[in-house]
Amino acid sequence: MNSKEENDSLALINLKEKLGGIVHIDEDSLHKASFDGLKVYFSPDAVICPQQSTQVGDVLRLANEFRIPVTTKGAGSSLTGGATPVKGGWVLDLSRLNKVEIDADNMIARCGPGAVVADIQEKAAELNLFYPPDPSSKMFCTIGGNIACNAGGLRCVKYGVTRDYILSLSGYLPTGEAVQWGRATRKFATGYNIRDLWIGSEGTLGVVTQAVLRLIGLPVARKTFLAAFASDSAALKAPVELSRIGVRPSILEFLDKWTVECVQSFTGKEVFTDLPPHPVLLIELDGEPSSIEAESILLQKWLKESALCHLTANSIEEAEELWEVRRKGSPAMKKLANTKLNEDVVVPLVEQINLVECVDELRQKFNLKVGVFGHCGDGNLHVNFMYDHNDPDESKRAVEALTLLMNKVHELGGAISGEHGIGLAKTPFVRMQFNQAEWRTMQAIKKTLDPNGILNPGKIFDIFNPWEQNKIDTLLPWEHSHDEPKPVET
Repeated sequence: MNSKEENDSLALINLKEKLGGIVHIDEDSLHKASFDGLKVYFSPDAVICPQQSTQVGDVLRLANEFRIPVTTKGAGSSLTGGATPVKGGWVLDLSRLNKVEIDADNMIARCGPGAVVADIQEKAAELNLFYPPDPSSKMFCTIGGNIACNAGGLRCVKYGVTRDYILSLSGYLPTGEAVQWGRATRKFATGYNIRDLWIGSEGTLGVVTQAVLRLIGLPVARKTFLAAFASDSAALKAPVELSRIGVRPSILEFLDKWTVECVQSFTGKEVFTDLPPHPVLLIELDGEPSSIEAESILLQKWLKESALCHLTANSIEEAEELWEVRRKGSPAMKKLANTKLNEDVVVPLVEQINLVECVDELRQKFNLKVGVFGHCGDGNLHVNFMYDHNDPDESKRAVEALTLLMNKVHELGGAISGEHGIGLAKTPFVRMQFNQAEWRTMQAIKKTLDPNGILNPGKIFDIFNPWEQNKIDTLLPWEHSHDEPKPVET
């Protein structure tokens, strides 16, 4: 064995001696830990499933000593490859650290990183409390992963994102040293705010073993509307115009005409009877019944003036019917091609129409199937490029169009990711977001907290390229229907 193989073998022996049965090296465990929602495959050497937080510190101390790469994993639902062990090494599966304790008096939740977001919401709701962030994967995604990429979801327009509900994070530095950032208090102005540095760092600066979440009162009522508009421009005026008239939706979702056509074809039902496909908004109000009623009057007046037509749900069942058009957007697109590039870009509210116009131009120029839907209330639109990965020409056109989209997002003062993170998938574009001083500062932070570079290496700072240089010199992430991930060589 060469020196690296000897080192890795000795590290694994020490790991198994220290932690025994929570260390797995069987083929099935390694396979399951080798990919996430991006579906590119890199096999680790071991999977560790801690049952108590101190075992995380044990793993990191050994990994740091032997310079073993460590990738943290929860549900593995990242769409950007954030939980992919691209450098091999050890996968730290935190899904068993899933305890949830609700403190109703202090209106907080103490959660392990493996706690499923929907479970947190359910336990809070039992005590008439509310944890608002709600990514579409909330039925299986974990709070640890949400913290790693500062996840958002549909309710961001009114309630904000994960960062807005984190009071304290406890865990371990890459060196295995225990730390606590923040406290379970409503205010904290004591020293540097490293808590917020960990949030959104994609598991590259430390490992969370407990999060203290701020809870709020549970909204007692909601009202849902669906409206069609003559143009994208008319629909995308909503975030600014509704704010001006005093309407604050909890949900404000946009679907472009192309996506609506796709949904109608998929479901076989018209979104609006006797009206051809048009851009639509799904709008939801929540809160006290009296405030909803007052806002509803203002909203319906605006809809009569601005929309072609609209529907109002008068029951939970009717609201669910209106929601179908939004929920069917992604599965409808997956029927059009075997590969989907799902880009969660975000731009200033007033620039959203320019972004959608850019997508229209790319659709025509590159002859691609491209749909736009998402959270227009906070400028976070999901641009979905559908293509056949078995068609080299179409794949190349998709990459070229994606690159132009990212350039446009940057030009509009936006960000290449609003809630999915950089992971592996967006490393070809992340450098455009920072000047040299900003880039050096981020690298210095990484070096200071993770001096040996063991924690989630290969993410954010490295450019990931699964394609041979003489084929396509960029990344093609795929969120597709294959049962198995596609192995790639580095």
